Amino acid sequence: MRELTYFVAMSLDGYIAGPNGEFDAFAVEGEHAAPIWQRYRGTAPTQLAEAAGLPIEGCPFDTVLMGWNTYAVGLPALPNPYAHLKQIVFTREHSSPEGSEAVQFTNADPRDVIRDLKAQPGERIWLCGGGQLAARLRTDIDRLALKIQPVMFGSGIRLFGDTGYAPESWKLESMQSFASGVSLAEYSRA
Repeated sequence: MRELTYFVAMSLDGYIAGPNGEFDAFAVEGEHAAPIWQRYRGTAPTQLAEAAGLPIEGCPFDTVLMGWNTYAVGLPALPNPYAHLKQIVFTREHSSPEGSEAVQFTNADPRDVIRDLKAQPGERIWLCGGGQLAARLRTDIDRLALKIQPVMFGSGIRLFGDTGYAPESWKLESMQSFASGVSLAEYSRA
């Protein structure tokens, strides 16, 4: 069965973006960038990876899931952001923009979609955001890969949205810290 991995950057205080979707305080350059890219190659938008000379072959994922707000970050310049992956965007209110023919937009229950995807053959599935979608898929996530950034936001979009108290145990698989202050923490379900 395929695994769902929530691979995302987050602040020390648990936010994946600011109140208006800001993520510019996250360090994208530094000595952490190359090792994280090596481990999770193919997790940058296709055009950006190609422009930077970053290889996308060997990506551990073949499918990417995102909520509308995560998808819309690249609009209108990148209507097909991860052209090298199957892309599914969850939205109840928006229609597909011009140039996004390769992107699947759905208002289906994310839990039904992920359970169907997990039953199909293929590589791992990447949940790249956002917090509300992660909250809906919380019990279906098999692995967490958190790029913990040395910043605090104070408010914004939480890693798992606004979920209630529901403790779950996770097992630390690896932790790698870099001189830049960024750490990559990887967890599996306990």
